[in-house]
Amino acid sequence: MPASVNYQDKLAVLNLGDGENRFSQAWLDTVEELLDDVERTRAQALVTTATGKFYSYGLDLDWMTGNADQVEGYFKRAQELFSRILTFPMPTIAAINGHAFGAGAMLAIAHDYRVMRADRGYFCFPEVDVHVPFTPGMAALIQAKSTPAAAITAMTTGHRYGGAEAHTVGYVYDTADEEHLVETAIDLVRPLSGKDPGTLGAIKSTMFASVVAALHQ
Repeated sequence: MPASVNYQDKLAVLNLGDGENRFSQAWLDTVEELLDDVERTRAQALVTTATGKFYSYGLDLDWMTGNADQVEGYFKRAQELFSRILTFPMPTIAAINGHAFGAGAMLAIAHDYRVMRADRGYFCFPEVDVHVPFTPGMAALIQAKSTPAAAITAMTTGHRYGGAEAHTVGYVYDTADEEHLVETAIDLVRPLSGKDPGTLGAIKSTMFASVVAALHQ
């Protein structure tokens, strides 16, 4: 199942797909188009989730290996997606249904809020183990949403956080079982909806100005 979006009243629920949801060029095309659609419809909040074992497994490492001459542009495109979600002009929440690794975890952390399945899945930045150093923008994004202690552990050890531990260190705001995950996310974000998008987008852009600048380097 490819990525898709449906609407519940004025809330947009963007499903990233039912595979590993790696950041392939085609996947990025689809997600960007769906975000365009969400903004055009004037939805009042955004929930992202996925179906199955993965929220997102992050960068397409196989493609990177075979396309070394295009990696710089590929990183730029991924970072533009993080920046877009970080400053999206409506409340955002990631309902993490399964594994969120690397860039997938960065995508989740770019949201305003996160809820995670309590019984399955890991939230992890494995870059230290896969020999892919963080770019300045990626590091800035993670550090902006982490305590210093959590950032050291997550970024330098590749520690895998289950839902309960991710909640304890502040990476997610709540946990839920699979059946109620999206419902929990909607219940959290619904009372926050209805803000003026121009004002909210400007506030986020100011709050995270240094992160956005690093992501666009």
